[in-house]
Amino acid sequence: MKSEQINIRDPYVLLSDGIYYMYGTRAETCWMAATGFDCYTSTDLIEWDGPHEVFHKPENFFADRNCWAPEVHCYQDSYFMFATFKDTKNHGGTAILKADHPLGPFTLFSQNQITPTDWECIDGTFYVSSDGTPYMVFVHEWVQISDGSICAVKLSSDLSHAISEPELLFHASEAKSWVVTIENKNRPGKHYVTDGPFLYRTTNGRLLMLWSSFGNEGYTQAIAYSDNGDITGNWIQQDQLLFEKDGGHGMIFKDKKGTLILTLHTPNEHKKEHPVFYRLEELNNTLTVKGLYQ
Repeated sequence: MKSEQINIRDPYVLLSDGIYYMYGTRAETCWMAATGFDCYTSTDLIEWDGPHEVFHKPENFFADRNCWAPEVHCYQDSYFMFATFKDTKNHGGTAILKADHPLGPFTLFSQNQITPTDWECIDGTFYVSSDGTPYMVFVHEWVQISDGSICAVKLSSDLSHAISEPELLFHASEAKSWVVTIENKNRPGKHYVTDGPFLYRTTNGRLLMLWSSFGNEGYTQAIAYSDNGDITGNWIQQDQLLFEKDGGHGMIFKDKKGTLILTLHTPNEHKKEHPVFYRLEELNNTLTVKGLYQ
């Protein structure tokens, strides 16, 4: 199948042994009780096979509702899935699963979620600092705090649990030049969304973070950067958006030839979402979209 036939949100691509593995949120069950995650495989980013189920909720799983935003990272010769799970009785958060192969099967590795149990959290991603310290970077959701935030927590060396308290990196409202509020009929006031953080280091050493919110053209893909080149710096919001109109929750990877690629989902509309791929260029220590990947 072609990518436009794949109905997923939050696409994430891993290249391993010449195969592209694409994970994502099942769009059909995104906003209801979901049972797991799939993966699609390709050798050229054009034709895809799947879906291959890589995780299915076992009985008595700790969360009974949503399954969101799976990312798979190769670390210490294993494959770790960072994935968000929501529950009808408890606060949701990001847990870590583990497998020996990109196609799984993945099993729960952390003891339930890594993120704080009294916070509503989503969209955990993986970052390793220059000194080798592993982190989870994640979203503290606007549904709980109104002004959504991006936070970071240190992980144990085996990625099984957090070893620090969360540190605030920034709030969505700090993107003053472009971010807009959203309405919630059940919660009056101004609300700012944060979604989908992803870390990328430029060839000149600048640490960038992709993240999503809402702008004048709808769901959008933004960039922030750290002023000290690490997760501990002050995060500065770039005025120029990477992708402006009705698409987001993206990530960056390189194809087999070393081409830098952005993938995200668009449109941001239930049951119409699909992954798209764009060529990226590093210019002036940031990223720009250079057209559709072919």
